[in-house]
Amino acid sequence: MVKDFWLSCGHHLLDRDQGGGLVVTDEFLKVYLARPELIPPADACTVERTLHSALLADPRLPVSRADIAAITDTDARENWEMLIAFRDFLLRHKTLEAAYVDLVRTGARHFPLLFVNQLVHVILRNALDGVTDTRVLRAAEMLFRTQRVTLHEGALIAADEETIGGVNTTPVSPLVSMLGLPVEADIDVINAANAESYWERSDQFDMALDLTAGHDGLPALATAMELWITHVLGIDVDIEALKELNDVTLTWYVGLDADGTKIGDQLWHGEDIEEATMNRVVGLFSLTFRDPSLMLDKVRGEPVYMILAMAPDKTIRMKPQNLVTGLPVRHLEAVG
Repeated sequence: MVKDFWLSCGHHLLDRDQGGGLVVTDEFLKVYLARPELIPPADACTVERTLHSALLADPRLPVSRADIAAITDTDARENWEMLIAFRDFLLRHKTLEAAYVDLVRTGARHFPLLFVNQLVHVILRNALDGVTDTRVLRAAEMLFRTQRVTLHEGALIAADEETIGGVNTTPVSPLVSMLGLPVEADIDVINAANAESYWERSDQFDMALDLTAGHDGLPALATAMELWITHVLGIDVDIEALKELNDVTLTWYVGLDADGTKIGDQLWHGEDIEEATMNRVVGLFSLTFRDPSLMLDKVRGEPVYMILAMAPDKTIRMKPQNLVTGLPVRHLEAVG
């Protein structure tokens, strides 16, 4: 029996279409109305309280700019404007997957990073449904949660930044409170001995990952990225974690984060890279298409190299959108 995980993303509140894409439901939309920023305080104006109550009864209720403009509090107006814009954007698409692909391809919308990460979280939960290797699940957390990297006894260890920093005093998702999930937890590096404990603590984000070259972490991340690409783009790929790049032709590359992109740009232009910068490279990967005919003609059959790096402050902020928009694909189609 496959166990559940990441309950806080709200995947159990969503429907699925015939293609396996996530379909928005009223129950899912109501979770946003439970966010602390949107629950009207005791001194909220009548307009805000009325709007909140009306949306709890019908979360798809049309809301005009004039409706929001009538709210007295400036901060409340901004919060409502952003939420309604995000809600309407999701509702214009058949699935959450289609909404995400549209969002990252066009770049026309600038929603809060929190909302975008939550979207990645729930879509990735759908993509990983049925996965039994909890190290892959832990590695997948990197696609939507910032990691802090440290060198411990010769190993490169990544831990959830909010968890180890103690800043996550308020759950990111109201579902954490609704489900009674614990917030405080100790940090363990996931390994063969404790991997099964991930199921019961997946929403605590309290297990660290060993990203040392040659260990399990980077191959697990490679698998997570494969599943993400296949689910969102409908393209089958194989990704291999590499120890180093030697005598390779950088025909096409993808930075998995802002710093990885900068390093890739420097390599592409044949620039000399400082040793301190290269020391921030955390992972190197080679991606191949199982069906090369799906690739752009000029790079067909060539591997795509991917670079993961940490910022100078030793954090990793992956950009999963680069795996959607950065590959040399001839025809991009989202699930649903």
